Amino acid sequence: MAGRLTGKTALVTGAGSGIGRAIADRFVAEGARVVYADRDAAAAAAAAAAAAASASAAVTADSAIALTVDIADESSVAAGFAALVARGAVPDVVVANAGVQLFGHDAKVADVALETWNRTIAVNLTGTFLTVKHAVRAMLAAGGGGSVIVTGSPTGLNGEGADFAAYSSTKGGVHALVRATAMAYARDGIRANTVVPGYTETALVQAISGDPESRAAIVSRTPLGRAGTPDDVTGIMVYLASDESSYATGALFRVDGGMTSL
Repeated sequence: MAGRLTGKTALVTGAGSGIGRAIADRFVAEGARVVYADRDAAAAAAAAAAAAASASAAVTADSAIALTVDIADESSVAAGFAALVARGAVPDVVVANAGVQLFGHDAKVADVALETWNRTIAVNLTGTFLTVKHAVRAMLAAGGGGSVIVTGSPTGLNGEGADFAAYSSTKGGVHALVRATAMAYARDGIRANTVVPGYTETALVQAISGDPESRAAIVSRTPLGRAGTPDDVTGIMVYLASDESSYATGALFRVDGGMTSL
C-alpha cells in the first residue's frame, strides 16, 4: 500500500548514505516530503537530488530537501530546525539515525581512550539528544503531535558490543532517552520509539569491518541466518512514521534477525 505517509513532512539524520538514506528514500516513495539531513553536505544534496529525480510522478522538487547539519553541535541543529520552520516544513516525523562507530579505536572498557569515548558520546548520545530536543520543541510550537524514531542497536541491549564499550554505552543511553521522551510528551500527542537493526550490510560497514571471518561469525549468531540490509529496516520505520502506529510509544522494535532473542 503506497502513500502511507502522504501529507507528512519527515526529517532523517544521517540520510546521505546507508540506513538513513534507505529510510529517507522509502519515506519519499510513501508520499512524504523528506528532509535529507547529514553532516556531509554533498552526500545530503546527492541523495535528495536522486530522490527528487525519482520516476514517480508524485515526487516533486519539494519532496526531497537537503539539509546540512552537525548533530553534535547544538547551534547547527537549532539553525537547521529554524530553517525548516521558516520554510514551512516543520517535521511531523523525525528519525534520529545519524551516529558513529569508531572501528579501530573503540575497544573493551579498559582500553578505550578518552578521546574515543568523548567523540562517540558527542555524536551518538548528545547528538541524538539534540536532535530529539529540537524536534520536540518544533512539534510543540506547531501545536503538538508527531513521531520521533531513534535508531538503536543490539549493543545497547545485550553483550554483543563488549569490544565496543563507547558505542554500546551510547546506544544504551539513547534507548533510555526514548523512554523518557515518550513518557514526558505523550499528553502532547508526541510519540517516541526505538528501532534496533541488527548487523546491517552498508557500504561503510563492509569497508570497515566486513572481512569474511567477522561477517560469518555475526551471521552465525543470527537466527535468520543472514545479515540485514538497509531495506530491511524501512518497513518498521514507515509504520512508526504513519498514523497506523498511533498507539505505539515508548516501545523498542527489534529488526535484528532474532539476534537479541538468544
